[in-house]
Amino acid sequence: MKNNYQQIISSIYSEIVSGENLGEIPNYISELANISDHKFGVAFLDLNNNSFGKGDFQEKFSIQSISKVFSLILVYKNLGEKLWKRVDVEPSGNAFNSLVQLEADNGIPRNPFINAGALVICDIMLEIFENPKNEMLNFIREISQHENINFNTKVASSEEKNGFRNAAMCNYMKSFGNIKNKPEDVLDLYYHICSIEMTCENLSKSCLFLANGGKNPKNNETILSSSKTKRINAIMLTCGFYDESGEFSFRVGLPGKSGVGGGIVALFPYHYCITVWSPKLNLKGNSFRGMKFLEEFTTQTGESIF
Repeated sequence: MKNNYQQIISSIYSEIVSGENLGEIPNYISELANISDHKFGVAFLDLNNNSFGKGDFQEKFSIQSISKVFSLILVYKNLGEKLWKRVDVEPSGNAFNSLVQLEADNGIPRNPFINAGALVICDIMLEIFENPKNEMLNFIREISQHENINFNTKVASSEEKNGFRNAAMCNYMKSFGNIKNKPEDVLDLYYHICSIEMTCENLSKSCLFLANGGKNPKNNETILSSSKTKRINAIMLTCGFYDESGEFSFRVGLPGKSGVGGGIVALFPYHYCITVWSPKLNLKGNSFRGMKFLEEFTTQTGESIF
């Protein structure tokens, strides 16, 4: 290895743990508000079978919007390029739950990672799968090599109770004909997908195939074609951090995806995947410590896609 990743991760982790822990845990999802704000985990995994974890890397947390990567992959695998007629691939420039652009864009969400785009993905899942919840869990269990991954129904219920804006977006897109199923069914699937609980270790294993040209690193079987993998990674780079995606590219320089549960997964194509979890979020809805850690990590390793 060119870099001693274990030493670098340990050093940065210690530095960040002893420093400031700014931000807030989101209070609009009551179940997330119960998480200790001192939780902090990092899991590194590369294509040479080197792995290293630090802190709370084996503790499960609600992955929230990171799950949108997996639902997008499932739909893209089945629908192919027709998918992009229903959802665009442009950075939004607005908050993840904004309704502003839907009217101007005739109900077509700017990308699959903002809430409106993820709702369209859920609508398509209801069309193409007999049991989309099972499809989602089975897919994640397979790529994570971990059978004990499930929805947290308390978190899903907590999100539904405060999901007025998501309901508004779903119904608004329905008025444009871009939601085909009953909005309540789409929303139920969406909340359950966001409630999936995984560890940093699970997430790094699950996304490592995206750093391997779409092939399973264990047996070299194709999970996603190389061209589709390239496009997923591109959307992660440009849209994976809401309206802070440009900042993440600027500071970190890797494709990645964040969630309001405090998780961030990032990957260096043909090298490694790294996941960070810390619940306190900055003003843009991304983990304060997670963003700080990954910026320092790519600075010290000298490795990014740029």
